[in-house]
Amino acid sequence: MKRKSSLAVEVCAYSLESCIAADRAGADRVELCASPHDGGCTPSTGLVHAVLAATSLEVHVMLRPRGGDFCYDTFEKQTMLAEAVNLVQAGVHGLVVGALLPNGDLDVEFLFALRQLVGDIPLTCHRAIDVSRDPEQVIEQLIELNFLRILTSGQKNKALEGIENIAQMVVRAAGRIQIMAGSGVNPQNCRQFIDVGVDAVHTSARTVRDSAMDYRRPGISMGGLTEVSEFEIAVASEELIRATIQQVQLD
Repeated sequence: MKRKSSLAVEVCAYSLESCIAADRAGADRVELCASPHDGGCTPSTGLVHAVLAATSLEVHVMLRPRGGDFCYDTFEKQTMLAEAVNLVQAGVHGLVVGALLPNGDLDVEFLFALRQLVGDIPLTCHRAIDVSRDPEQVIEQLIELNFLRILTSGQKNKALEGIENIAQMVVRAAGRIQIMAGSGVNPQNCRQFIDVGVDAVHTSARTVRDSAMDYRRPGISMGGLTEVSEFEIAVASEELIRATIQQVQLD
């Protein structure tokens, strides 16, 4: 597969701090989310406005009401549509969304309603495609819905494990929709995805910084996950983002 001549680096960001790091490093855009331990949910309007005001990045915002599966009930769909209107009015550059039916097929009816509501704003389908019943069929349906790109790990937990499937998705897409590799992408492996012909790589560039708290009461976990420290703040590393970009730009 011939490499693309122009490749984008997208950063998954959960805070203003991370977005500023991505901007300084020279990333092309951010996928702005909340709830990292849920795999990303819709962020607050306040965070969206802050990022738009403080950076020159393209800001593509996750449209997802909760963690877990991608099969949404009527109330969740109503929430997503209302959030979409607010995000478009706020001035975001794109939305990141996906929805499945109970049988694993794409929820075309809901996504068509969303497309009609938000007009021509760019839409990215997130990794819902990786847990769909027939990813090749989903690619064709997303093209019909005028989605701009697909974020995928190649139907595996990590993109490197699914790289052969990602390569097949690139062939299937045939330039009709962008394919972006994500989940575990870093400076050490990003060129492998470039070499199979993806249009972009998606990285969290995750690192942690220590909490400013001096007093630390033991034995309490706010999220109920005892293995997750309450005193480590996850952020995107400017250095890791910059290193990924440098690898992407190598001849």
